[in-house]
Amino acid sequence: MIHISMDDFLSNGILKEKEFREMMEKIDWSQYSGKSVLVQSCHSILPIWSYMIITSKLIPFANKVYYGDVHSPIPIFSK
Repeated sequence: MIHISMDDFLSNGILKEKEFREMMEKIDWSQYSGKSVLVQSCHSILPIWSYMIITSKLIPFANKVYYGDVHSPIPIFSK
């Protein structure tokens, strides 16, 4: 399972929408093709839309998308 950490998208501990959306456009989402992906929550409280954007980018490629942590992932999407 491949992990995506929401911490990687924070700027000084804050999720800034404009920067976040710019980062989303720069990612090669095809690298997740046919894989299971875990979007890990960080310690910050993040808006739901940030998870929805990542999921919408992953759906065309990933076989499965999970949220949470490695020990108890929550399935969000499955082909």
